[in-house]
Amino acid sequence: MIADSTNFEITDELKEKIKNIIAAHDYDFTQIVGILVEVQQEIPQHYIPKIVAYYIAENLPDVKVSVIYDCITFYDALSDKPRGRYPIEVCDNIACKVNNNQFLIDTLQKLLNIGFDSVTYDGRFTLEKVSCFGACDKAPAVRINGQVYGNLDSEEKIRALLEKFI
Repeated sequence: MIADSTNFEITDELKEKIKNIIAAHDYDFTQIVGILVEVQQEIPQHYIPKIVAYYIAENLPDVKVSVIYDCITFYDALSDKPRGRYPIEVCDNIACKVNNNQFLIDTLQKLLNIGFDSVTYDGRFTLEKVSCFGACDKAPAVRINGQVYGNLDSEEKIRALLEKFI
């Protein structure tokens, strides 16, 4: 079961990792997106819980928690809601649409038995629709934990991809 954002407890280990990430970015508030992406990668459900957003704001000079939430809501790569261990981002730009991303979407929904912005029963996958991530030459494509997988034009290819994460 995925933990609810309001029940998330920040550990001393995570606090230390966050401090190290902020230090690696020289406490530079203009690098907030990179900081958030790196922090989110440290959390198994790939999201920024409320307590973590506040902790970042406390440790990063000149950044208010509202700025953190502005970033989270603006960038597709960031989330304030728990996600699966392997978020599957489906590219939904025009190049992917022309290359039949609807087949990819339908097949993923069927195989995972979930809709968009949902998590599989085992907490393994989340299915998300995002704008272009620069894989037009491999359309239709998905991105899983930052890695792009393309040319997913058959159920066999899609099934084989999902099996890599089981």
